[in-house]
Amino acid sequence: MTTFPLTLPRRPSTPAKTLLKFSTPRDPAALAAFINLRVLNPEHEHWRRGVEAAVIYARAHGDLRVPFTFRVPAAENAEKAGWPASLANFPLGQWTADARRFYSRGDMDQERVAQLEKLGMVWSHFDVAWAEGLSAARGWAAEHGHLLAPLDAAYQGAPVGIWLKNARVAARKAQEIEQRRAEGLPVESSAGAMTRERREQLEEIDPSWCPAWPVTWQRCFHLVRQHLDTGQVLPTVAGEVVRQGEDLGRWVTSVRLGWDQLTGVQQWMCEQVLGIEPAAEDEKPTPRRTQADKWAMHFEAARQFFEREGHLRVPRKHVEAIVGEGQEERELRLGAWIGNQRSRAATLPPERAEKLSAIGMRWS
Repeated sequence: MTTFPLTLPRRPSTPAKTLLKFSTPRDPAALAAFINLRVLNPEHEHWRRGVEAAVIYARAHGDLRVPFTFRVPAAENAEKAGWPASLANFPLGQWTADARRFYSRGDMDQERVAQLEKLGMVWSHFDVAWAEGLSAARGWAAEHGHLLAPLDAAYQGAPVGIWLKNARVAARKAQEIEQRRAEGLPVESSAGAMTRERREQLEEIDPSWCPAWPVTWQRCFHLVRQHLDTGQVLPTVAGEVVRQGEDLGRWVTSVRLGWDQLTGVQQWMCEQVLGIEPAAEDEKPTPRRTQADKWAMHFEAARQFFEREGHLRVPRKHVEAIVGEGQEERELRLGAWIGNQRSRAATLPPERAEKLSAIGMRWS
């Protein structure tokens, strides 16, 4: 007579017992995960426990951004924290990281991918950081009316200014790569370049978030435009109007005086949008004389003295009057200057020493 080994039925786990008690309320998500894993699509025990833990974590946190070091509490604390004892000490953070690694290698089947995505799985920590930074940037822009934040700007503790600085570096690299490709030039690497989708996300918040010129300049331009939009006049005096820490009158003055240093686009923006005109010649301050200009002017005074006196033995306190550019008369302390040139003979450039020697300079 043939006998068959007796196989005892596997007893359900504690979570299964809870779900199978039809007299007690059950969580629909947990029940669906249980049926899918145990009945429709049985999986490996470790995977099953991981998804079971992921369901509970996602219900509590709204996503699966699980820190790598996260573990389900120990048995004595698990149930108090809302975890079944069967999952005590389960390394959910490591399990989630493994799932990301399998996904990136293409080793995870689509059913498992779909299971985790329904729970809010984030496949890349870089994507998490981007989403959080974008959310903070959007909040900062909503408060300030633009996305031209200074470097130290923060929103609810998030360093928006630094995040935007890094984003601009990535965006400019992407633009450089696109330009090289358009010109038929080779591109060594696209690492660190921002995707078009992310650039569009930032442009939706503020089209001018990444200007070709300094961010400070663009921020002041935007603030002046906002000021004019309220019906105010163009600020032209330093300290007259200050917005978000920027002195708009000082900026307008610097634009007018430095008109020639602006790009054609900047000039058009200032003239057509803000009504700013370049400063007239009589408004521009007299340019500062360089050390070379001062030396040349004193040398002319020395030559004038030599031509008049026939020597360069200038008394220490002598003051020589000369007529400079624009027929402006200037008084120079020539005696003190000659003494200084003589004491610095060892370090004086050869061409200057030769010039002075040619008009009778005595070096000792």
